[in-house]
Formats: sequence, structure tokens, C-alpha cells
Amino acid sequence: MTTRMLNIAMIGHGFMGRAHSNAFHQAGHFFDLPYTLRRKVICGRNQQAVAEMAARWGWDETANDWRAVVDRKDIDVIDIGTPNALHAEIAIAAAKAGKIIWCEKPLAMNGPQAAQMAEAAKKVPNLVWFNYRRVPAIALAKQLIDEGKIGQVYQYRAAYLQSWGADPARTGVWRFNKSDAGSGAMGDLLTHIVDLAHFLNGPLSELNALVHTFAPGREVDDAAIFTGRFANGGIGTFEVTRFAIGMKNRNRFEIHGSKGALSFNLEELNHLLYYDATLPADQQGWMDIMVTGPGHPYTANFWPAGHIIGYEHTFIATLADFLTALASGAEFHANFEDGLKVQQVMDAVEKSSETRNWVKL
Repeated sequence: MTTRMLNIAMIGHGFMGRAHSNAFHQAGHFFDLPYTLRRKVICGRNQQAVAEMAARWGWDETANDWRAVVDRKDIDVIDIGTPNALHAEIAIAAAKAGKIIWCEKPLAMNGPQAAQMAEAAKKVPNLVWFNYRRVPAIALAKQLIDEGKIGQVYQYRAAYLQSWGADPARTGVWRFNKSDAGSGAMGDLLTHIVDLAHFLNGPLSELNALVHTFAPGREVDDAAIFTGRFANGGIGTFEVTRFAIGMKNRNRFEIHGSKGALSFNLEELNHLLYYDATLPADQQGWMDIMVTGPGHPYTANFWPAGHIIGYEHTFIATLADFLTALASGAEFHANFEDGLKVQQVMDAVEKSSETRNWVKL
């Protein structure tokens, strides 16, 4: 199969830079892709760190000026993994240059900025790295919901719990600076669970929120909680914190409907719990589905049934889906419009916490 080469420029080289670089390297090993990916140039401010990253992950070139990289005629894709404050400027410049854009979440610092990005990117293919949509267990949950297996959704319960925000050794990271990150646990964690809620249960219509900072003098939120109503009539609760002592990366949801229920925890990524309330009462109970095939979403692309996958595979599957959609002209999700909808929820959470009132979306 003849494939077109896409030259990628990645701006940023931290944790997400590693996750993205791995996906660029591995996607063609697991999926039949319509494009060949070339890790052309990696860009960042720390020249030594960028050089070390390039050598480890097989990038052809290094650069320090993202503007010059965006303007290069030989670059097809701009992948943005910088601190949040730079997302908008880079993405808008890349859109003007006609580049394909891949951007880490949160899309922007606030709703108006996200709206500018979404408008600028309307004419170019774009992606937001909401990678959890491609967890096979979550993709199966979406399939079961769409098939009506749990019926009318009554309640949606979501929480993303981490503990590293309480670690004094981490106080200097950019994620605690409002000028770099815009927000704390909200942008880092709440964006993920709101996007999953939109994916699985549709848009929220209104919410009431509490945002809190535990660390004295910290500029950004350490925790956020809100209750909300969905457009489909269901209600939901959302909680995020980076002060949940004992929790490393617990991203979980529970969905209760008229015919059944679903439960997922990212720390047990290969499992989905399903309760079928249509069975006779003496046969009802939680079913633990090990989502590794056969027939489960994405699993045929990885290992034989029963062989588990990991966090890194969610980025690989996201990238493969995007490239398949790009080749066919199909619409890809999550895109900048999806990122904008999530950012609008973030703005509503902030407004509700400040005013102590319900906010409509």
C-alpha cells in the first residue's frame, strides 16, 4: 500500500512528549495506516533536554523557536504539548499556516480563547488528545450505551483522584502557576472526565460547583466538585483533586440506567463492570468483563485475547483513528470543537464557585 509521508513537528518535550513520541513510533506497528509518520523536528526551550529527547525517541532535528518551525514548508503536522498558556498562540499560527494540528488538553486557558482556536482551526484537520476515549473498556461502554443496554441514564458519577499536589517536592512545577496552566486540577483532570461524560452521556445543561485550594499561597485550584444536569434528563456528580492521599491516578465513572449500570476505573484499565438489570432477579450481579478481546474495541490491533494493554496504547489508538479519518475525509472526535465544549464547562465551574449559584450551559 502506497502511503503519504507526514512530517511531524512536536512542540514540547515533557511527559506528554514521551507519550506522543511513542505513539508516532508505534502506531504503524499495530495499525495499517494510510500515512507514514516522520518524527521530523522536536522543539523546546531547554536545548539540552530537547537534544536528549530527540536522541532517545528518534527525532531528526531539534529547534528552540516554535514560530520558525510552524512556518516551515516541510512540516505537515504541529503537535502541541507545551504548558497550557502557549496552546492558543501556537495553534492559531499553525492553522494560519495550513498545518494539521494535534493539541494536548486542556485546549485553552478559558472559553473565549478556546473559541478563537476552534474558529481558526475550522479549515484544518485537528485533534485534542483526549486519549481516554480510546481505552477499549470505555469504547465498549459507549457501545453498550448506544445499543440501549443500560436504558435511560439516571445518574452519572465521575471522579479523577490524584495525590501528587500535596507533595512539597513538586511545588515548583509549571502546573501550579496560573500564568502557565490557567487552572489546576480542573484543567489537568476535570477536562478528562467532562469529555468522557460528553462522549458517553451527552452534554450538560447546568451545574453548581465548589472549587478549592488547599496549599497556602498556591495560585491554582487543588480540587473541584460539581453537580449537574444532563440534556438527556440525567443528573451527575463530578469530583477532581490532586490531594486525594493514597490515590495515584484513579479516574473512574459509574453510570446507572433503567436497564443496568456500568462502572470503570482507569487503574484497572482492562476491565469494565456491567450490571444487567433485565435478567431474572436471582441471576443479577456485577459482571467483570476483561476487555481484551475477542471482538472488543481496538483489541484485535494489539495482543491475543487475555493479554492486557496499557496507558500508552490509548495514544496509539487515538492517532490511528485520526489518520484513518483524515484519509477518508471523515470527522474525527475529540476535535477542537469538543475541546471548546469542555472548556465552556470549566468556565461555568469557575463562575458557579465564585457566585455560589447554578450556571446554565
